[in-house]
Amino acid sequence: MNQPIHQDQFVIGEGHAALSGMCELAPSTIYAALLTDDGFDIVHVSRTQTEASRFASMSSSIQALSDAVGHELRIGDSEYVIMGSAQGHVIQLRIPGQPIVLAALFQPHETLGKALSTARLTAERLAQRLPAAASAAMAAPNF
Repeated sequence: MNQPIHQDQFVIGEGHAALSGMCELAPSTIYAALLTDDGFDIVHVSRTQTEASRFASMSSSIQALSDAVGHELRIGDSEYVIMGSAQGHVIQLRIPGQPIVLAALFQPHETLGKALSTARLTAERLAQRLPAAASAAMAAPNF
């Protein structure tokens, strides 16, 4: 039986390295996490106190809703989600070929362009380091 992706030590190690690299590229990163489509925290880095399992669950729900909106409007797959507030920007996007979402909070002074490009670069680099998802059941939801 395959090990759940959120317990896979290789994925956790590669994920931690990717998130640490993202924080080096964008020191404005406050919190960054990799989570499963079904809401489990894989790994996270934080400069603030955040309940990782709760954040993963909420981010997973947001990702599922964005996928459903894209399907409903017939505009294609959701590439990323941006949420802005006075205290910062949250950017989340899928890791290509994986049932994994990258979600990150950036300080409010960071430009959306840099935050998004940093998140995309991190997602692409991590996708290259991880083996392709083993089954179609692990892929992004298909509505």
